[in-house]
Amino acid sequence: MRTREIKVFFATDIHGSDRCFRKFVNAGKFYGADVLIMGGDITGKMLVPIVESAGGRYRSHVFGRDREVGEEELPALRKLIADAGFYAYDTTPDEIAEFRERPQLVEDTFRKHMHETLSAWMSLAEERLAGTGIMCLLAPGNDDPLFVDDVLGASDMLINPEGRLVELPAGFTMISVGYSNPTPWDSPRELPEEQLSERIDREAAKVPDMSKAIFNLHVPPKDTPIDQAMLLDEEFRPVMKSGSPMIAGVGSRAVRAAISTYQPLLALHGHIHESRGEAKIGGSRSINPGSEYSEGVLRGALLTLSVRKGLRGYQLVAG
Repeated sequence: MRTREIKVFFATDIHGSDRCFRKFVNAGKFYGADVLIMGGDITGKMLVPIVESAGGRYRSHVFGRDREVGEEELPALRKLIADAGFYAYDTTPDEIAEFRERPQLVEDTFRKHMHETLSAWMSLAEERLAGTGIMCLLAPGNDDPLFVDDVLGASDMLINPEGRLVELPAGFTMISVGYSNPTPWDSPRELPEEQLSERIDREAAKVPDMSKAIFNLHVPPKDTPIDQAMLLDEEFRPVMKSGSPMIAGVGSRAVRAAISTYQPLLALHGHIHESRGEAKIGGSRSINPGSEYSEGVLRGALLTLSVRKGLRGYQLVAG
């Protein structure tokens, strides 16, 4: 009897990058994956105005410098902004002045573009994956506003795994918790460690067999090779020691304790973009593929799971 295997492609933290999302959807066929998992932090972080000016010219501020283009160059400018994870917004000087007077209007406009972009992405994924048999899961992360769950839940084909046990092919199951421990940025989905632990415990109780379980926990376990980042002060500046920034584990104690206690087959993480790699906690393997979304590079992990042998192997990939 032939051992049944499945291939899983996992990526995370694309933060609104149109190029990265398109690569993610195409990764299923490219790598021969049975399952695609987006681990969280799907949405972008800001609007980038493109302001119409005299003489058919358009101005924007992208990557720290001012840009001015003509109408024929507008599509390329919009693509540059979208691929970097921002939302291009065509506007006028009068509307910019109104934005300065009405901050809530900025927030409403930002939310509208976030909603429209995510909905368009989901339509693209449904179109590209229809008839392929590839299962696609899109999970929110700590930077994704709570309304994102409603958008992700609108599809009959794509799955938002947050707060539910998802049955994967070959008898594997997955739970997801997109919340993080507190961060300096006060993001939409943060919890004290005790509450994060309770949430993970609640999801873990749904798992029938830990030897075939995947824990998609957005934040990595604390003090491991995959949670190392620069420490920041209250002004978001690097904490320095002997002329060098201090690096420390900024992951979650609750996540580490949960993996140690439950010993799932595999744990998938993101959140710390620069800590690409793996960690072993007991018999469980944790993986963080890292993120370079602003460069349009999709980092991912290609995993082979076997009914008989569990995690047969994985490869960190980028493209």
